Order: sequence, then structure tokens, then C-alpha cells
Amino acid sequence: MSLHCSFRTGGLAQDFFIPNDLTDLSTSLKTNTKPLLFLGLGSNLLVRDQGFEGVVIKLSNLKQIKIEKNTLWVEAGTTLAKLSRLCHTNNLYGGEFLSAIPGTVGGALMMNAGAFGSEFWQYVINVTTINQSGVIFERTKNDFDIGYRYLHAQYANEYFVDATLEFNQKKPQQDIKQLLDKRNQNQPIGKASCGSVFKNPKNNFAAKLIEQSQLKGFCIGGACVSNKHANFIINQNKASSADIINLITHIQQVVKSTFNIDLELEVVIK
Repeated sequence: MSLHCSFRTGGLAQDFFIPNDLTDLSTSLKTNTKPLLFLGLGSNLLVRDQGFEGVVIKLSNLKQIKIEKNTLWVEAGTTLAKLSRLCHTNNLYGGEFLSAIPGTVGGALMMNAGAFGSEFWQYVINVTTINQSGVIFERTKNDFDIGYRYLHAQYANEYFVDATLEFNQKKPQQDIKQLLDKRNQNQPIGKASCGSVFKNPKNNFAAKLIEQSQLKGFCIGGACVSNKHANFIINQNKASSADIINLITHIQQVVKSTFNIDLELEVVIK
């Protein structure tokens, strides 16, 4: 899995499957009995060194997009960078922030991804999901409890396969070039990481708490807290997933003892 996660770590998947389309995915799930892990770009995922005992399903072929006026239908494997460019080209304003998020539509739905004051589910009208038996469902926003970097579904064991989005702003909310410049200035772009490791606590910033805990540059094994942005962990020297998990635990313990604040994970560990 180190080949499919931006941390560049992770053991073997028991099975690895890239469906050609939704029909192919549905057919395969009807005969599957193993645990599932759906995968986009792996930019918010840490797979343990022991690997994943089940089927990893990469949705890279599910990337169709259809546009009608202010509405887009987009499949879960579409990258947010591509979606942002398409919105910009078609004067669909509001999606500029997506250009700064390395990931796919499926991942953005799963975690309500956001940046620069905007969140993905602000623009969702409805979604299509698939369950572990290959049955497909249409769901609305009312079927989900949505919060900051948080999503809870009423229906268990369903996975996103597409979404209908509406971008109806009258003018661009943000300048894409400025957003990317700001990201590049403040984040360790090009390094092996997962982006932000922790969610920002209410009325605070994870990076600020970690920096004030004197943890910038602190390393365990090959995993280090970024000197550029303290909420990033960098695979600096062939780190194992265990190195990263141990560093995450250490950061949480130090911040808790220093500020009595519990840092909640944004990265998903499998």
C-alpha cells in the first residue's frame, strides 16, 4: 500500500481491485465476503505495516463528470484538482478551494474536506452510495450528520460512488492562484505526508498547539514533525507506519499534558 498512499508507507493488501465502472464494482461486491477499504489518492490514509486483511478498492476509473447549468454530477474517483479546474472553466463559482486539497470526490465526501473557510458538503445536493453487497442507493443530505471534518451516515457500510453538486455563486469567492501560492508558502508541498494530521480543536489550531509544545522538527524513527507546518508529519527517512503512529501518539500526549486539549485525528488509520 506504500505505492498508493501519500505517506509512502503501508503493508500488503490481501486483495487489490480497480473496477472499470460502477457496474463492474457492483458485480464484484455481490460475491465478496472480505472487509473493504475504498481508496482514492490515499492522501488522507495511513495503512499499518501489517497491511490490510481484505479488499482494497481503488476508484480511479470512476471519474466521469457531467455538467448542466450550475449543477455537476461527478464520480467518486475524480480528483478535486480536476473538479476545481472544470468549475473554473465553466464559471461555476464557489469551488475554488478544492484546488488546494489533494484528494478525490469520494474522500472529500467521507470527511467533509475543506480549506480556506469552505467545506465540500456545502455544495452537495445528493449522493449515490453502494453497500457491501453491491446494492446501489440514492441518498440526500438529510441522510447524514455533517460537521467540521466529520460525516456520520444513517446507513452503515455504504460507500460513496458519485455526487451531484451545485455551484451557484455569482462570482469567484477566492482566487485559485493566490490559494495555491498560500498553500505552497505555508505547507511542505512535495514531501511524503498526509496533509493535516489533526483536526483543529474548537477556537484553536492544531499546528499552533504542536508548535507551542516545542515539537517542530521532532522525530521518531524516520517520521518527523514538519518544520514548515507543525500539523504535518513528514516521512523523512524511510519511516514505517509504526514510526508515524508512534509520533502521532507522542504529539497527542504532549499537547494533552501541556494544554489539556485532546487532538483528534484527521488522517484515517487502517
